[in-house]
Amino acid sequence: MTGFVPPALTIAQLVVAGAVAGLCMLHLGWWRGELRRSGASWSLVWTAVLALVPLTNGLAAVVPDGAATETLLFLRFLALGAAVVLSLPAIHAYSSGPSVRPLVVGTTAWYLVAAGLWLGTDLVYAHQIVGGVPVYGPLATTVDLLPVAVVGVYVASVARAIPWSRVGAVVAVTGSLSSTMLIASSIPPPSTLTEMLKGLWVLPLVAGLQVLATHRIAGVRRHAEQRARMRDALASVSNAAWFLRTPEQILSRARDESRAVLDDPTIEGTLRPLARDRVVTEFWSEEGRPLDPDEQAFLRDLARVVSSAVERQTLTTRLNEAAFTDSLTQVQNRHSLDRRLTRALEKANVERTRVAVLFCDIEGLKHVNERYGHSGGDELLVHTASHIRSVVGEDAFLARHSGDEFVLVIERAEDEAALTSLARRIRESYSPPLTVVNGPALTIGVAAWEPGDVVDPDGLLRDADLAMLEGKNSRAGVALYDAALRSKVAEQLALRRALETGMNEDEIVAHFQPLTNAVTLEVTSLEVLARWRRDGRLRPPGEWLPFAEESGLIVEIGRQIFRAARAGMEDFDLPVAVNVAARQLDEPDFVTHVEQSWGTDAWDRLTIEVTESALLYDATHVRASLNALAARGVRIALDDFGTGYNSLSRLGELPLHVLKIDRTFVHGVGTPEGAAVLRAIIALAEAHGLEVVAEGVENAEELTALVEMGVVTVQGHMLGRPRASLPVRGRREASAETSPAARHLKAVRSVRDLRSTASA
Repeated sequence: MTGFVPPALTIAQLVVAGAVAGLCMLHLGWWRGELRRSGASWSLVWTAVLALVPLTNGLAAVVPDGAATETLLFLRFLALGAAVVLSLPAIHAYSSGPSVRPLVVGTTAWYLVAAGLWLGTDLVYAHQIVGGVPVYGPLATTVDLLPVAVVGVYVASVARAIPWSRVGAVVAVTGSLSSTMLIASSIPPPSTLTEMLKGLWVLPLVAGLQVLATHRIAGVRRHAEQRARMRDALASVSNAAWFLRTPEQILSRARDESRAVLDDPTIEGTLRPLARDRVVTEFWSEEGRPLDPDEQAFLRDLARVVSSAVERQTLTTRLNEAAFTDSLTQVQNRHSLDRRLTRALEKANVERTRVAVLFCDIEGLKHVNERYGHSGGDELLVHTASHIRSVVGEDAFLARHSGDEFVLVIERAEDEAALTSLARRIRESYSPPLTVVNGPALTIGVAAWEPGDVVDPDGLLRDADLAMLEGKNSRAGVALYDAALRSKVAEQLALRRALETGMNEDEIVAHFQPLTNAVTLEVTSLEVLARWRRDGRLRPPGEWLPFAEESGLIVEIGRQIFRAARAGMEDFDLPVAVNVAARQLDEPDFVTHVEQSWGTDAWDRLTIEVTESALLYDATHVRASLNALAARGVRIALDDFGTGYNSLSRLGELPLHVLKIDRTFVHGVGTPEGAAVLRAIIALAEAHGLEVVAEGVENAEELTALVEMGVVTVQGHMLGRPRASLPVRGRREASAETSPAARHLKAVRSVRDLRSTASA
């Protein structure tokens, strides 16, 4: 068809085809940005097909007449039909109108039939070109206009439901103009103008689509930026939640972020708790405006972030409570105490203020556990924590340090007098719960950190603990760690070091004191006593033995004495008795230690002496240990009877064989009252089938009185002092006849004989 279409129009059609191809690239970007939404997909395909219309029409104008022209005209017809058919799903995608499936099927079938008529008959195309203009058949106009009419009717049906905008108006105007040009191109008779319009009719529509694509791409960019802001907001809320302390703060932060991102000041949110510390978060717009899918997804994601953060915060709180709170008393635990005291000292070091520690110990908790069970002990602990808290208030830091110990940390503390007064108030107002009686009490040690002292939390706790021990040992109940106590502690530390050195260098030796038959003065057994020989002299037991018991060194000393007792038993061929301290009995493997030190035989030649105070530790454990030893043949003696606690009740509970009367009762034998008490003790022992040993016999009068009362075994300095060796074994006549005790006993027997003769 060369020569009949002006070159400028041909070039214009090819330019339009190129412009439409470029528009396809814009639609491709739109399609990607819209995440392959159906509207973008149909627009991309429709635009690609529209590009073929001016392209084929322009090429048909420049190629020579012949088969090529025929082919291009047929391709133009197919492109036109495809453009009309694809306009239906594209319009439907943006209008959400009725389904176009029947219309698409119908128009497609229409064009397929028309294509068959085009190729096989002259009804649509006459297969002639006259004067450079194709000759069309009688059905050509109907074939072209009927599908266009169908599209027009569909557009009219959905136009009222489409929310109009300026871009929509531009597309509608350009689409109407293109439809008019398309209709004009199909009205006979065919001419150069109509042929030109068959390619250029897409130009207004392409311009409208260009505006739409530009607008859409700008919208895609805005949506991308909006989604980026939404992601940033989600990340911001998620990060901020780690530093916010309450669920309400997290919700408020999320609400503020959503209002800023969505530009909606009416966004509100709520937290709804569920079981097992779960929560549901909801956000909504108070003004009721419709939210697009991205906004809805953002609010859902934000709600999930808030719910997760709140649940995590709740779990963290529970874990912190478990890690730093005592589960029984609900006060802080030792781990929390270490952290708090360290921070308090660091803060006080900067502020130049004082920090005080009150170390509170419950005396008698073990007794409560034994008598009332652990439930009674638990009740006492809870009551104690509540009592201390009620006295000092909620601002002071209270922690449970160990089983029966509580620690009070006071920042910006007052002077020592005020601290001591507070400790006394806590102690004096303390009373056990109604279900626990018989006197648990509080012992409190006070220690203060002064500005300029070394920041040492452990040292401050240790000082308060030492003050508490001083209050317990002195029975004052409250003690302050001051210069005097510091000096005493230093002396005890030096004593401990010296004693440990002495233990390692075999300075702890065994001395033997005889137990004598009161009538024959025969040495019947030996009591083994620990002595400390240092620098060539014996240190008095009162200087170091109580400290050894208090510090626990008595446990190792006791093992050494048991080994020495075994050796003495074999050397002197006499039974031996060994004193056992309360601290030794409290050892869980006490029986094993005795076996390792004594051996596995000759148990019947060993007597273990225990004091009544030793039985106050763990009565159940003590009874079990003594029963185990008694079952092996060991004799058990109750030492210093009458000076401890619950003397009478212990006689029936323990596997006792010997009762040793304390020296205080022996010294009182010269008075009627003292003699009566002594007779009662002897009668009590006989009633329980126990042997009696009288300790502390210092003169002949005491010995005489004991013999008259029927005491068989006596012990005291008059009869033999503790020594490293024993000068005599058994009964020696010379010794027995010449000693003062023997001469006195001989006179006593003579008096008895005279009385017996007179009465006869």
